Amino acid sequence: MKKVLYSATKPTGLLTLGNYLGAIKNWLPLQDEYSCYFCIANLHAHTVDMNPDFVYNNTLKQLAMFLACGLDPKKAVIYVQSQVKEHSELCWLLNCNTMMGEASRMTQFKDKSQKGTSVTTALFTYPVLMAADILLYNTDIVPVGEDQVQHVELTRDIATRFNHKFGNTFVIPKAVVPKVGARIKGLLNPESKMGKTDDDANNIIFLHDSDEEITRKIKRAVTDSLSQIKFDEKNQPGVSNLLTIISACENVPISEVESSLAGQNYGALKKRATEAVISVVKPIREKYEYYMNNLNELLKIANDGAKKAEKVAIKTLEKAKKAMGLL
Repeated sequence: MKKVLYSATKPTGLLTLGNYLGAIKNWLPLQDEYSCYFCIANLHAHTVDMNPDFVYNNTLKQLAMFLACGLDPKKAVIYVQSQVKEHSELCWLLNCNTMMGEASRMTQFKDKSQKGTSVTTALFTYPVLMAADILLYNTDIVPVGEDQVQHVELTRDIATRFNHKFGNTFVIPKAVVPKVGARIKGLLNPESKMGKTDDDANNIIFLHDSDEEITRKIKRAVTDSLSQIKFDEKNQPGVSNLLTIISACENVPISEVESSLAGQNYGALKKRATEAVISVVKPIREKYEYYMNNLNELLKIANDGAKKAEKVAIKTLEKAKKAMGLL
């Protein structure tokens, strides 16, 4: 029997080349190895003030992009969080078994509350909803970045406490930080990761960008005055970032890219990077445009995915309610 893998992303920004090369590309072979659940976590998006139309439209765009990138609804359960009400109900049961001290130590809440920013109770209990997301599907493996490991650790603590109090109910999941996956940085700020919510679109390559937009953005990418193509993240972060992008897009080692460009100028580096990125983004963009032009098909995939997720979620929730003595 295959182990269960769970992963989720918030629809708070459009997916970037960094999202694809750093994460989604690595999910694709996992669809054959695990029973995969890929969730668009739109309930999590509302932990901060969000425009409803933005969340709705971005949810559809992210679903279309998941499919365009190669996530397969025949192999994995791909669904939207708000369509499976069991997430919210299990979150309440888990809230009843989570300590205030545990929740207050979570990074997102600490960062925003310490800055004096007005925060909602939803942001405070955000990690508990994340725990519900994971535990509903008897998850074994949760691939996350380093910044999310503590949330999976909290999930493990909550599940262990629940099992101790009420009997064996939840599978205890394990956080896995993927060792592979290119760390793509911003084009204009190559010392920070390429984030989907960056204020400057010229710093980001989106997966829906046209060939012309990709060409323009890479032409403007920061390099340096050293005039040598060498992978040196400390002294040449911009050049190193372009080498990383080429390596990840072409599936060849950085050292091989570096050798092939030895003695050439930065114009040649940017031309190679542009060609490499377009070769990856163009087929994704074309599939994305297909789904966005066929919304009925897209919504059917979302509904079918929600039904598959719900079948498992209902069983887990009923088990938890029975354990707690709830009718």
